[in-house]
Amino acid sequence: MEVQRKLLNSPECCVDEALSGIVSCNGGLVLLRGHRVVLRSDLGALKGHVALLSGGGSGHEPAHAGYMGGALCFLLSGYVGAGMLSGAVAGGVFASPPPGSVLAGILTLWQAGVSGVLLIVKNYTGDRLNFGLALEQARARGVRIAMVIVADDCAFTHLSKAGRRGLCGTVLVHKLAGAMAERGCSLDEIVAKVTEATKGIGTLGVSLSPCSVPGCLPTFQLPPGEMEMGLGIHGEPGIKRSKVASADEVVKSMIDHMTDPSSQSHLSLKSGDSVVLCVNNLGALSCLEMAVVSRAAISCLEARGVQVARVMSGSFMTSLEMAGMSLTLMRTDKETLVLFDAKTTAPAWPNLSTAVLSGRNCSVAPPESASASEEAADQEGPLSDVMRKVLEEICASLLKQQEELNALDRAAGDGDCGNTHALAAHAIQEWLNSHVVPGCPGQLLSSLAVLVQERMGGSSGALYSLFLTAAALPLRGYSHPAAWAEAVHAGTEAMRRYGGAEPGDRTMLDALCPAVEELKRLSSAPSGGTMAVLQKAVEKAEQGAESTRDLTAKAGRASYIAAERVTLPDPGAVAVATMLRSVYVALGGSK
Repeated sequence: MEVQRKLLNSPECCVDEALSGIVSCNGGLVLLRGHRVVLRSDLGALKGHVALLSGGGSGHEPAHAGYMGGALCFLLSGYVGAGMLSGAVAGGVFASPPPGSVLAGILTLWQAGVSGVLLIVKNYTGDRLNFGLALEQARARGVRIAMVIVADDCAFTHLSKAGRRGLCGTVLVHKLAGAMAERGCSLDEIVAKVTEATKGIGTLGVSLSPCSVPGCLPTFQLPPGEMEMGLGIHGEPGIKRSKVASADEVVKSMIDHMTDPSSQSHLSLKSGDSVVLCVNNLGALSCLEMAVVSRAAISCLEARGVQVARVMSGSFMTSLEMAGMSLTLMRTDKETLVLFDAKTTAPAWPNLSTAVLSGRNCSVAPPESASASEEAADQEGPLSDVMRKVLEEICASLLKQQEELNALDRAAGDGDCGNTHALAAHAIQEWLNSHVVPGCPGQLLSSLAVLVQERMGGSSGALYSLFLTAAALPLRGYSHPAAWAEAVHAGTEAMRRYGGAEPGDRTMLDALCPAVEELKRLSSAPSGGTMAVLQKAVEKAEQGAESTRDLTAKAGRASYIAAERVTLPDPGAVAVATMLRSVYVALGGSK
């Protein structure tokens, strides 16, 4: 087992350098010289108000001082700002800050003329001891001060003397207390309100990987395919290990555990209650996963009759690079929501909608995809059976060639060319089973363009949809061979115009363009010569596809790969040649 790599200068200096970086990038923050204490730069604005000081071990960014980065790639300076914290004290990674730094932060705020100082502390022994010691020392110096302990962990069914751990619910307490302080409430009023609020806050985490303190081995081992539930934010192992399940199943089991009345640390939650939901990324979960988990949590709560008033989804209290998330629920009422919605300049706080989320309509109907005249055109005609046979042959050939196309694509792309074409083939097969094939070829191509656009996806779906859309126009009301040649030419030109590729760039055009040149002969082909022209076009397409083996890619994903590594034919060109061969076979030609 090796130490996890991190982009740092040294484990010993990482916290100090990180704090320096945060403050250097944010004019609203300053560092207290000689201490790991981040303060608001406008301390004068706090005069006469209660100041809020929190903190703890580093590695939980953006809690408490902040971090750089985020989904929008700009600086998030944590929870220090007007309407939230006045300052934050940072310890080493996962280590409680020393009482001397906590005291220095308290005295700096007190000397700024504040009416009192409230310490907001997570329920960990080190934090309680060090913040508590600083509180007693400050009180001995005449500072009006109080402390609120946040203990929101719902993991343990039976509590030890240490009680519940303080987790992401602490961030919600920062917000409520900060709004009251900004409003000018007294220290006693703020303590009473947030103490009551903490009774209705619960948090539970789950992880798919451990984390590692800089310079150290991972905090615990988690085999592939397993997950840990109920872990702490310092990498402590959880209470239950199980196989990784679906997001819906994981979220349901978490909420069931959090609200289990047989547990000493459960959160009392019943139908009709209103909650704030916080979906917290513990460090390395993708935005895609976070969105799926958020949807699952909202759905699960609404199924219980719980009204979701607000949702926070993002990184709020992390555990370094841990791939996991925690759910925090806070029972709320009208007064609490007013505090929760109050403005703050702390940039790590999300800009949330103040609309109640439960019960609203989350979707709108799309416009009608086809007009009445187009629907009327969906009637069978003399060519319907022939075109159905052609489509069936194309679909069968693409599905048969799926793995071959994937293999060709793995050499120069992401290996899904066969899968992408198979999606289109399955979609067309389903469509054929439930629709008549319109007698108008142009109408058929228009319908296929929409189908491919919606079901195939990716750049291939867009290119084929462009081709079919452009090819449909010359076939409106016409079905003679010259019209088909014109249609294929129009579709190819649309691909070139919007895709940016040209023949010789090692793309599907290297198979399609030679075939188009041959198909132009249909306008002058003698009676009965259509199949001969089509056969020649197929052969030209197959030769073009094979020639891509020796071409240097100038477009598409393969253009990013070293030429010496790309030695197989282009999969898109092979797919085009396959489809043209299928058309020829369906019309009576040989395979």
